[in-house]
Amino acid sequence: MSIAIRGNRNIAGAAPAATEARASRLSEFKSFALKGNVIDLALAVVIGAAFGKIVSAFVADLVMPLVALALPSGDWRASGIVLRHAADPKDDVILKYGDFLGTMLDFVVIALVLFIVVVKVVKAAEARSKKPAAVTTKECPFCLEAIPVKATRCKACTSQI
Repeated sequence: MSIAIRGNRNIAGAAPAATEARASRLSEFKSFALKGNVIDLALAVVIGAAFGKIVSAFVADLVMPLVALALPSGDWRASGIVLRHAADPKDDVILKYGDFLGTMLDFVVIALVLFIVVVKVVKAAEARSKKPAAVTTKECPFCLEAIPVKATRCKACTSQI
């Protein structure tokens, strides 16, 4: 409810047409935000983020320690080349190739896991959706020749079926 004060304006100071436009935009936004595909996309992003955390934990906690055993130094992600020394060691300019290689290995493992999951899911979905092909032929019981299902006589041996 608005009270008209001079010049056809409401208490908030906006013209009625402007408030109607805002209400229209708000209703358009509500209809957009509550569409099924937007909600599905939001859900997919949340699930994807959670799955990413699981895979990252798998890589960091199970794969990388095995890689660290195979490499000469234990903390290989901290490996790097000092490009410029500073007075304080934490201010050194370091080319961290170990961190980069670790990130690349994380990506490869995550991509591999996603590939395996997606391939398995797609194959399972295809197997469920495949319907057996309609049978169009049958064997003649006398000569074992392939004949149409609706045939009443064999075309090879002329036997009555």
